[in-house]
Amino acid sequence: MPKPEIHPKWYPDAKVICNGEVVMTTGSTKPELHVDVWSGNHPFFTGTQKILDTEGRVDRFMKKYGMGSADSTTSQETKESKDLDK
Repeated sequence: MPKPEIHPKWYPDAKVICNGEVVMTTGSTKPELHVDVWSGNHPFFTGTQKILDTEGRVDRFMKKYGMGSADSTTSQETKESKDLDK
């Protein structure tokens, strides 16, 4: 049993409101919750999400900062370790 007068009032049927419509009910310490985004209008859940083209980002970064490609870095390290072994 919770101690009296230290806990906020619990609303078991609090309304979640998005764009002026009640979208769901849930339990909360507030009678109404106003939200901007919920799963019914979020692009990820509605399938309207735009997919970003991430191909080539690492290569552009390496080229921009003069590091070459990831493969050439690995081959240079291997070459240097062979030279040290001699």
